Amino acid sequence: MISEFVGQYKWLSNHAPVIIKLGEHIYPSVEHAFMSAKCDDPEWKTYCMDANNTSGDVKKKSRYVKLIDNWGKVKMDVMFICLEQKFYQEPFKSKLTATGLENIQEGNFHDDVFWGVDLKVNPNVGENHLGRMIMTIRNKFTYVTNGFYEGDNLEISKRDKN
Repeated sequence: MISEFVGQYKWLSNHAPVIIKLGEHIYPSVEHAFMSAKCDDPEWKTYCMDANNTSGDVKKKSRYVKLIDNWGKVKMDVMFICLEQKFYQEPFKSKLTATGLENIQEGNFHDDVFWGVDLKVNPNVGENHLGRMIMTIRNKFTYVTNGFYEGDNLEISKRDKN
């Protein structure tokens, strides 16, 4: 199991440098893009696009922006869009595929039980949405490699239910 995005798995982190396009804007990491989507302020978008602003700084500042009205409804979709872009690029695609069927968990020590799993408590607690999304993207690669695509998979599932 991949339990944290550190060391040899640091590339899984949303802070890893990678070009992400959201709308008309280009961002230097998933974290920059995701935090930018929280707010419609053009100055905020400009700040988030600037690679001189670290992803950590962007994340900290994002706590003080005015959230878009439907942020709670769209944040999962925004994250998935950003992650798909990241993991369809090399070397991320090859590295992700090489993880095989390993469980991917975004273990953390900053109390994030929505996107990850809190490693400070025993047993560990968390919804691990980030890890689950990454594994979903990896599964798409597996379907393509094996000659399947989502449409095939859905048809098989419908037939199996009858």
